[in-house]
Amino acid sequence: MIRYRRPKQDDAVILDLIEKQLVPLSHLPQTVINQIRKDLPRRLGQGVTLVACPDYECDPLGFVHFMLHGDLLYIDMLAIAPAARRKRWGNMLMDRAERFALSRGCLRAKISVDAGNAPGISFYQKLGYSVARYQPQNFCYEFEKLLANRFRA
Repeated sequence: MIRYRRPKQDDAVILDLIEKQLVPLSHLPQTVINQIRKDLPRRLGQGVTLVACPDYECDPLGFVHFMLHGDLLYIDMLAIAPAARRKRWGNMLMDRAERFALSRGCLRAKISVDAGNAPGISFYQKLGYSVARYQPQNFCYEFEKLLANRFRA
């Protein structure tokens, strides 16, 4: 199931997923990563975080954190525990985030993916995202996708 984040129950798991699944992929200097770590509680308080879990009371197996800016859905972070990968949790989280954004007038989505994250790059391409540009200062690819056509019959 996909549900909204419950900070007291979910944040320790979310922070662990960030630390173990996202931080190792980053090419940012350690000083910047340390500042990002300090900022994570505030960052999670902005936007929307959805979690994937087998049932309502279980700890998350993964999460997506996103923000809406006008007609733009910005996917800030997505992480799935290794044992839960290839079970469609990431697809479900992204689908729910995109539907949420579309229902609020978003027409396009954007996400940055670390250059060394080949599985992530492949995942987003399968979801219809394409590379818009490379950000050399962050060693990231910026992917974009139009949402407006996705859910029309």
